Amino acid sequence: MSLSANAITFATFLILLLLPKSYSSKTIESNSSLPQVDVDLLEFPLNLKYLEAEFFLYGGYGYGLDKIAPNLTKGGPTPIGAKRGQMDKFTRDVIKQFALQEVGHLRAIQSTVKGFPRPLLNLSAESFAKVVDSAFEKQLVPSFDPYRGGVNFLLASYLIPYVGLTGYVGASPKLQDPKSKRLVAGLLGVESGQDAVIRALLYEHAHKKVKPYGITVAEFTNRFSQLRNKLGNAGVKDEGLVVVESEGAEGLITGNVLAGDKYSVAFDRTPEEILRIVYGSGDEHKPGGFYPKGADGHIAKSHLPKA
Repeated sequence: MSLSANAITFATFLILLLLPKSYSSKTIESNSSLPQVDVDLLEFPLNLKYLEAEFFLYGGYGYGLDKIAPNLTKGGPTPIGAKRGQMDKFTRDVIKQFALQEVGHLRAIQSTVKGFPRPLLNLSAESFAKVVDSAFEKQLVPSFDPYRGGVNFLLASYLIPYVGLTGYVGASPKLQDPKSKRLVAGLLGVESGQDAVIRALLYEHAHKKVKPYGITVAEFTNRFSQLRNKLGNAGVKDEGLVVVESEGAEGLITGNVLAGDKYSVAFDRTPEEILRIVYGSGDEHKPGGFYPKGADGHIAKSHLPKA
Protein backbone atom coordinates (compact mmCIF):
# COMPACT_ATOMS: atom_id res chain seq x y z
CA MET A 1 0.00 0.00 0.00
CA SER A 2 1.52 3.36 -1.02
CA LEU A 3 1.53 6.43 1.20
CA SER A 4 -0.06 9.66 0.04
CA ALA A 5 2.13 12.73 -0.56
CA ASN A 6 0.64 14.43 2.50
CA ALA A 7 1.36 11.43 4.69
CA ILE A 8 4.99 11.30 3.51
CA THR A 9 5.43 15.00 4.15
CA PHE A 10 3.93 14.70 7.63
CA ALA A 11 6.11 11.69 8.44
CA THR A 12 9.21 13.51 7.24
CA PHE A 13 8.32 16.49 9.43
CA LEU A 14 7.93 14.27 12.49
CA ILE A 15 11.31 12.60 11.86
CA LEU A 16 13.07 15.95 11.58
CA LEU A 17 11.26 17.25 14.66
CA LEU A 18 12.34 14.26 16.73
CA LEU A 19 15.97 14.19 15.58
CA PRO A 20 18.48 14.94 18.37
CA LYS A 21 19.58 18.57 18.34
CA SER A 22 23.20 17.55 17.73
CA TYR A 23 22.29 16.19 14.28
CA SER A 24 21.32 19.61 12.99
CA SER A 25 23.13 22.03 15.30
CA LYS A 26 25.90 22.80 12.82
CA THR A 27 23.46 24.01 10.18
CA ILE A 28 21.50 26.01 12.71
CA GLU A 29 24.62 27.68 14.07
CA SER A 30 26.00 28.63 10.66
CA ASN A 31 22.74 30.01 9.29
CA SER A 32 21.13 31.57 12.35
CA SER A 33 20.44 35.28 12.43
CA LEU A 34 22.53 37.07 15.05
CA PRO A 35 22.16 40.64 16.31
CA GLN A 36 24.39 43.02 14.34
CA VAL A 37 26.39 43.87 17.45
CA ASP A 38 27.24 40.18 17.80
CA VAL A 39 28.19 39.88 14.14
CA ASP A 40 30.55 42.85 14.43
CA LEU A 41 32.15 41.58 17.64
CA LEU A 42 32.57 38.07 16.23
CA GLU A 43 34.03 39.26 12.94
CA PHE A 44 36.55 41.63 14.50
CA PRO A 45 38.70 38.83 16.05
CA LEU A 46 39.18 37.34 12.58
CA ASN A 47 41.84 40.00 12.09
CA LEU A 48 43.86 38.56 14.96
CA LYS A 49 43.02 34.97 14.04
CA TYR A 50 44.48 35.43 10.57
CA LEU A 51 47.60 36.94 12.15
CA GLU A 52 48.01 34.15 14.70
CA ALA A 53 47.27 31.35 12.24
CA GLU A 54 49.75 32.62 9.66
CA PHE A 55 52.52 33.39 12.15
CA PHE A 56 52.28 30.01 13.86
CA LEU A 57 51.80 28.06 10.61
CA TYR A 58 54.78 29.63 8.89
CA GLY A 59 56.89 29.49 12.04
CA GLY A 60 56.14 25.83 12.67
CA TYR A 61 55.61 24.40 9.20
CA GLY A 62 57.16 26.88 6.80
CA TYR A 63 53.89 27.56 4.96
CA GLY A 64 50.53 29.09 5.75
CA LEU A 65 46.82 29.04 5.10
CA ASP A 66 47.31 29.12 1.33
CA LYS A 67 48.46 25.50 1.62
CA ILE A 68 46.73 24.30 4.81
CA ALA A 69 43.24 25.73 4.25
CA PRO A 70 43.10 28.12 1.28
CA ASN A 71 39.31 28.42 1.48
CA LEU A 72 39.62 30.17 4.84
CA THR A 73 41.60 33.05 3.31
CA LYS A 74 38.61 34.03 1.14
CA GLY A 75 41.10 35.20 -1.47
CA GLY A 76 43.01 37.61 0.77
CA PRO A 77 46.67 38.42 0.00
CA THR A 78 49.54 36.20 1.13
CA PRO A 79 51.38 37.55 4.21
CA ILE A 80 54.59 39.52 3.77
CA GLY A 81 57.85 38.07 5.07
CA ALA A 82 56.60 35.07 7.04
CA LYS A 83 58.92 32.05 7.10
CA ARG A 84 59.82 28.87 8.96
CA GLY A 85 61.41 29.59 12.31
CA GLN A 86 64.57 28.07 13.70
CA MET A 87 63.63 26.31 16.94
CA ASP A 88 64.09 23.13 18.93
CA LYS A 89 61.84 20.12 18.41
CA PHE A 90 59.75 20.70 21.53
CA THR A 91 59.02 24.34 20.76
CA ARG A 92 58.16 23.49 17.16
CA ASP A 93 55.70 20.86 18.33
CA VAL A 94 53.96 23.42 20.57
CA ILE A 95 53.85 26.05 17.82
CA LYS A 96 52.41 23.55 15.35
CA GLN A 97 49.65 22.77 17.82
CA PHE A 98 48.91 26.48 18.22
CA ALA A 99 48.84 26.86 14.43
CA LEU A 100 46.27 24.14 13.89
CA GLN A 101 44.17 25.41 16.78
CA GLU A 102 44.04 28.80 15.07
CA VAL A 103 42.89 27.17 11.84
CA GLY A 104 40.06 25.63 13.84
CA HIS A 105 39.20 29.01 15.32
CA LEU A 106 38.94 30.52 11.86
CA ARG A 107 36.59 27.73 10.84
CA ALA A 108 34.47 28.23 13.95
CA ILE A 109 34.06 31.97 13.43
CA GLN A 110 33.48 31.71 9.68
CA SER A 111 30.81 29.05 10.23
CA THR A 112 28.96 31.48 12.49
CA VAL A 113 29.35 34.82 10.65
CA LYS A 114 30.22 35.66 7.06
CA GLY A 115 33.62 37.14 7.83
CA PHE A 116 35.95 38.78 5.34
CA PRO A 117 39.07 37.98 3.30
CA ARG A 118 42.42 37.71 5.04
CA PRO A 119 43.84 41.26 5.35
CA LEU A 120 47.35 42.05 4.24
CA LEU A 121 49.70 41.03 7.06
CA ASN A 122 53.31 42.06 7.52
CA LEU A 123 54.99 39.21 9.39
CA SER A 124 58.51 40.03 8.27
CA ALA A 125 61.43 40.08 10.67
CA GLU A 126 61.61 43.82 10.04
CA SER A 127 58.04 44.30 11.21
CA PHE A 128 58.73 42.54 14.51
CA ALA A 129 62.04 44.39 14.88
CA LYS A 130 60.21 47.70 14.75
CA VAL A 131 57.94 46.60 17.60
CA VAL A 132 60.90 45.48 19.69
CA ASP A 133 62.83 48.68 19.00
CA SER A 134 59.78 50.70 20.03
CA ALA A 135 59.54 48.70 23.24
CA PHE A 136 63.18 49.44 24.14
CA GLU A 137 63.10 52.96 22.68
CA LYS A 138 66.29 52.23 20.78
CA GLN A 139 67.44 50.11 17.87
CA LEU A 140 68.71 46.72 18.95
CA VAL A 141 71.85 45.47 17.20
CA PRO A 142 71.52 43.13 15.45
CA SER A 143 67.85 43.69 14.69
CA PHE A 144 65.52 41.34 16.54
CA ASP A 145 64.50 38.40 14.34
CA PRO A 146 61.58 36.28 15.57
CA TYR A 147 62.55 33.44 13.27
CA ARG A 148 66.09 33.14 14.69
CA GLY A 149 65.77 30.59 17.48
CA GLY A 150 63.13 29.19 19.81
CA VAL A 151 63.42 31.87 22.49
CA ASN A 152 63.07 34.61 19.89
CA PHE A 153 60.00 32.97 18.42
CA LEU A 154 58.40 32.57 21.85
CA LEU A 155 59.13 36.21 22.65
CA ALA A 156 57.47 37.24 19.39
CA SER A 157 54.57 34.91 20.21
CA TYR A 158 54.21 36.72 23.55
CA LEU A 159 53.07 39.71 21.50
CA ILE A 160 50.09 37.94 19.92
CA PRO A 161 47.57 35.68 21.77
CA TYR A 162 47.35 37.88 24.85
CA VAL A 163 45.95 40.77 22.82
CA GLY A 164 43.19 38.54 21.50
CA LEU A 165 42.53 37.19 24.98
CA THR A 166 41.83 40.65 26.38
CA GLY A 167 39.61 41.36 23.39
CA TYR A 168 37.41 38.35 24.12
CA VAL A 169 37.11 39.41 27.76
CA GLY A 170 36.05 42.86 26.60
CA ALA A 171 33.56 41.56 24.04
CA SER A 172 31.89 38.99 26.27
CA PRO A 173 29.51 41.29 28.23
CA LYS A 174 28.44 43.06 25.03
CA LEU A 175 27.25 39.92 23.23
CA GLN A 176 23.51 39.24 23.15
CA ASP A 177 22.91 35.82 21.62
CA PRO A 178 23.76 32.65 23.62
CA LYS A 179 25.47 31.11 20.57
CA SER A 180 27.78 34.13 20.34
CA LYS A 181 28.57 33.95 24.03
CA ARG A 182 29.32 30.23 23.81
CA LEU A 183 31.65 30.70 20.85
CA VAL A 184 33.60 33.53 22.50
CA ALA A 185 33.86 31.59 25.75
CA GLY A 186 35.30 28.64 23.86
CA LEU A 187 37.75 30.79 21.93
CA LEU A 188 38.80 32.56 25.11
CA GLY A 189 39.48 29.26 26.85
CA VAL A 190 41.96 28.06 24.23
CA GLU A 191 43.47 31.52 23.66
CA SER A 192 44.13 31.81 27.39
CA GLY A 193 45.74 28.40 27.31
CA GLN A 194 48.07 29.43 24.50
CA ASP A 195 49.09 32.56 26.35
CA ALA A 196 49.68 30.57 29.54
CA VAL A 197 51.90 28.07 27.74
CA ILE A 198 53.95 30.83 26.10
CA ARG A 199 54.37 32.66 29.38
CA ALA A 200 55.27 29.46 31.27
CA LEU A 201 57.90 28.46 28.71
CA LEU A 202 59.43 31.93 28.88
CA TYR A 203 59.14 32.14 32.67
CA GLU A 204 61.35 29.07 33.00
CA HIS A 205 64.11 31.20 31.46
CA ALA A 206 62.99 34.56 32.88
CA HIS A 207 66.40 35.53 34.21
CA LYS A 208 68.45 34.19 31.32
CA LYS A 209 69.88 36.73 28.91
CA VAL A 210 68.78 36.67 25.29
CA LYS A 211 71.79 36.49 22.99
CA PRO A 212 73.39 38.65 21.77
CA TYR A 213 71.60 41.50 23.56
CA GLY A 214 72.46 40.79 27.16
CA ILE A 215 68.83 41.51 28.09
CA THR A 216 66.86 39.02 30.18
CA VAL A 217 63.75 37.28 28.95
CA ALA A 218 61.80 38.93 31.76
CA GLU A 219 62.93 42.39 30.68
CA PHE A 220 61.81 41.68 27.11
CA THR A 221 58.33 40.75 28.32
CA ASN A 222 58.14 43.73 30.66
CA ARG A 223 59.07 46.08 27.83
CA PHE A 224 56.54 44.48 25.47
CA SER A 225 53.78 44.81 28.06
CA GLN A 226 54.69 48.42 28.80
CA LEU A 227 54.55 49.20 25.09
CA ARG A 228 51.10 47.65 24.74
CA ASN A 229 49.85 49.63 27.72
CA LYS A 230 51.23 52.80 26.15
CA LEU A 231 49.76 52.13 22.71
CA GLY A 232 46.40 50.98 24.08
CA ASN A 233 46.17 54.23 26.04
CA ALA A 234 43.68 52.83 28.55
CA GLY A 235 45.74 52.24 31.66
CA VAL A 236 47.56 49.11 32.81
CA LYS A 237 46.12 46.02 31.14
CA ASP A 238 49.34 44.18 30.52
CA GLU A 239 52.12 42.82 32.72
CA GLY A 240 55.44 41.10 32.13
CA LEU A 241 56.73 37.91 33.71
CA VAL A 242 58.35 39.55 36.72
CA VAL A 243 56.77 42.46 38.59
CA VAL A 244 57.36 44.32 41.83
CA GLU A 245 55.90 42.35 44.74
CA SER A 246 53.06 44.78 45.34
CA GLU A 247 51.79 44.12 41.78
CA GLY A 248 51.98 40.33 42.03
CA ALA A 249 49.12 38.06 43.09
CA GLU A 250 47.76 39.28 46.44
CA GLY A 251 50.70 41.69 46.58
CA LEU A 252 52.89 38.89 47.89
CA ILE A 253 55.00 37.62 44.98
CA THR A 254 57.15 38.90 42.11
CA GLY A 255 56.62 35.98 39.76
CA ASN A 256 53.86 36.74 37.26
CA VAL A 257 53.41 33.72 35.04
CA LEU A 258 49.79 34.79 34.40
CA ALA A 259 48.77 38.42 33.99
CA GLY A 260 45.74 39.76 35.88
CA ASP A 261 44.41 42.69 37.87
CA LYS A 262 44.66 43.06 41.66
CA TYR A 263 42.17 40.21 42.01
CA SER A 264 44.04 38.07 39.44
CA VAL A 265 41.13 38.54 37.03
CA ALA A 266 41.92 38.89 33.32
CA PHE A 267 42.10 42.38 31.85
CA ASP A 268 39.76 43.48 29.06
CA ARG A 269 40.32 45.57 25.95
CA THR A 270 38.05 47.23 23.40
CA PRO A 271 38.50 46.76 19.64
CA GLU A 272 39.84 50.31 19.47
CA GLU A 273 42.55 49.57 22.04
CA ILE A 274 43.52 46.44 20.12
CA LEU A 275 43.78 48.35 16.84
CA ARG A 276 46.04 50.95 18.47
CA ILE A 277 48.34 48.14 19.58
CA VAL A 278 48.49 45.96 16.46
CA TYR A 279 48.85 49.01 14.19
CA GLY A 280 51.77 50.13 16.35
CA SER A 281 50.56 53.70 15.96
CA GLY A 282 48.59 54.17 19.15
CA ASP A 283 45.74 55.36 16.95
CA GLU A 284 42.93 53.18 15.62
CA HIS A 285 42.67 55.52 12.64
CA LYS A 286 46.30 55.00 11.50
CA PRO A 287 47.07 51.54 10.07
CA GLY A 288 50.57 50.11 10.15
CA GLY A 289 52.58 47.54 12.00
CA PHE A 290 51.26 44.06 11.26
CA TYR A 291 48.40 45.54 9.19
CA PRO A 292 49.88 47.85 6.52
CA LYS A 293 46.48 48.52 4.95
CA GLY A 294 44.45 48.23 8.11
CA ALA A 295 42.23 45.57 9.61
CA ASP A 296 38.88 44.51 8.14
CA GLY A 297 35.30 44.16 9.36
CA HIS A 298 32.74 46.81 10.27
CA ILE A 299 34.43 47.92 13.50
CA ALA A 300 37.91 48.32 12.07
CA LYS A 301 36.70 49.93 8.84
CA SER A 302 34.63 52.45 10.78
CA HIS A 303 37.89 53.97 12.02
CA LEU A 304 39.63 54.09 8.64
CA PRO A 305 39.43 57.04 6.24
CA LYS A 306 36.58 56.68 3.76
CA ALA A 307 37.85 55.73 0.31
